[in-house]
Amino acid sequence: MLDFIEKGSHDEKAYHCMEKFYSLTLESFRSTNNERLWLKTNIKLARLWLDRREYTEFVHKVRDLHTACQREDGTDDPSKGTYALEVYALEIQMYAETRNNKRLKALYHRALSIRSAVPHPKIMGIIRECGGKMHMSEEAQINFHESFRNYDEAGSIQRIKVLKYLVLTTMLMKSEINPFDSPETKPYQNDPRISAMTDLVDAYQHDDIHRYENILQNNKDALADPFIAENIDEVTRNMRTKGVLKLIAPYRRFNMAFIAKQLEISVAEVQDIVRFLVVDGKLKGRINQEKGIVEVDNDEEVVRTQSIQQWTSAIDLLWRTIVRKGEGFQADVIQGYGRRRKQEQHPEEDNGEKRGAPRETARPTSKQGRSIQTRLSTPHPPEEKKVCASGLYSPLHHAR
Repeated sequence: MLDFIEKGSHDEKAYHCMEKFYSLTLESFRSTNNERLWLKTNIKLARLWLDRREYTEFVHKVRDLHTACQREDGTDDPSKGTYALEVYALEIQMYAETRNNKRLKALYHRALSIRSAVPHPKIMGIIRECGGKMHMSEEAQINFHESFRNYDEAGSIQRIKVLKYLVLTTMLMKSEINPFDSPETKPYQNDPRISAMTDLVDAYQHDDIHRYENILQNNKDALADPFIAENIDEVTRNMRTKGVLKLIAPYRRFNMAFIAKQLEISVAEVQDIVRFLVVDGKLKGRINQEKGIVEVDNDEEVVRTQSIQQWTSAIDLLWRTIVRKGEGFQADVIQGYGRRRKQEQHPEEDNGEKRGAPRETARPTSKQGRSIQTRLSTPHPPEEKKVCASGLYSPLHHAR
């Protein structure tokens, strides 16, 4: 009956009727000593005050609920862990709306420390959504994904909003992973309610700054959510920074007005981005603010030239080492061998040397590692003719 009445209450008069109905129900539970129904009714009443933003009554009611979920010694009662998580979820929603991040962080970690609860998926979706908004880091992606999965399991319409937060966090973390690659989120990739965010992440991952800007201009309703509106500026700044780096890559000097015209942003914003890049070390150069010109120090060309010079010197050293010390490549030996070959082929060009004079020859070493040696060689002595008794030369007699 309470659930049926709660669904039909949408105006101020209905809210007052609901509040009175809950109060009468709680009085009846005091006599029956039904603690479980008393806790559930008080949680519904606290949710009613949270929706009406009556935070004073809400805080008093939450304090009573925390006390009811504890033992007499002040420690948490494991048998009431599920109700404690519901109370923490309500309290987290209140501090998220009032932007009390310090208190929000403490409640988030305390809620995750409860292990004895079997909560409704929607409750865990609220807690994980809080963790994602609070951290806005790699852990935020995990929390938003878990929150979406819990909302989806519970059938809550909140899953669409959390899916938008997941897409936004993916761009903020400069992740190259598509959030719609998981089996839980893939069915929602073509959902018209998140088509703008889908197009945004696609343009972001392809570094298409003009398409990104057009999507933002044509989908102003996507910025209606306070959390998205608060963080989308950082994503836009990252996109424009990547656009500036892409445009100035081939230039040693560029005009900031030219960059502003290409990206369709103001010169002041281009100057701010360039200043950030210089301070961050991503761009080495000097800004001439008077002329609006940036001169880039192209250290990469200097490094490349030095590398080529070192490479050339190393090749030259290797060549000299092979020629001077390598086996079969010594210069004096090669010259001597070439001279001897020339004399053998053209004896008439001997330049006055006697044919019988000793000369240097070179013979390469064997494979056992012996060095090339120069030895003296003399031509074979003239063959002595043997004369037989008849006075004629006889090879047979010489052989004998």
